[in-house]
Amino acid sequence: MLVSSSDLKTGLAKLGLSKHLVIAHASLKAFGHIDGGAGTMLNALLDSTRGVIMPTFTYKTMLNPDVGPLKNGMTYGSETDLNKMAEAFHADMPADKTMGILPEMLRKHPKAKRSLHPIQSFAGIRADAVINSQRMYDPLAPIGMLAELDGWALLLGVDHTVNTSIHYGEKLAGRLQFIRWALVQDRVVECPGFPGDSSGFNVIEPAIEKYTRRVEIGNALVQAVHLKSLIKVVVDQIQENPFALLCQRPDCERCNAVRWS
Repeated sequence: MLVSSSDLKTGLAKLGLSKHLVIAHASLKAFGHIDGGAGTMLNALLDSTRGVIMPTFTYKTMLNPDVGPLKNGMTYGSETDLNKMAEAFHADMPADKTMGILPEMLRKHPKAKRSLHPIQSFAGIRADAVINSQRMYDPLAPIGMLAELDGWALLLGVDHTVNTSIHYGEKLAGRLQFIRWALVQDRVVECPGFPGDSSGFNVIEPAIEKYTRRVEIGNALVQAVHLKSLIKVVVDQIQENPFALLCQRPDCERCNAVRWS
């Protein structure tokens, strides 16, 4: 299916986000063939919202030490080869390919601002204050600020397993956060506040149904979820059940660390 700029703008307009900031996650392949590709999608987002941020995470900076704190959701000394290939973070480092092509398109936009966290950076347009709120000890702070500004999470052809905002709710609920390490120029820095695994997040759908707006564009389902409401649901669920939203894989080190903490 060929999806035009007009199709995207018409569909996104139905979500009623023109006065709201959004954090977006996208799989362009889910839509079919978008005429103009990622650039068309980004322009449609900017025309349909007050401003946009996206994760531009850079996992290639990460290092695995030989030793570290207990209950940290990782096996130390197990990534020797990856350590050798680690790259020092710099402001122009591309977003990890697992993020998809849209965050990189956003990062390279002349009007974009990017935070400088060596693993969990965000980029945004018309959202400078949100981007500037990030701190090394609080990498997900932009999501909290976005929620306070009545922002929305926008899932473009993807599901909640990529919904980074749920991780912010986990943090507020007091769920165990992890420490990771990143290479920055000539040194290694400690990066607290690294989140857990997200592969169990789709179970939240029934609880956030009333806070979700949906539209189909091309072959893709697009969902917009009110951030403050989403975060409250996450906090409530975890406070009621400390194991809520964890995945069921027996080999998941981060979810197991939460269970054993």
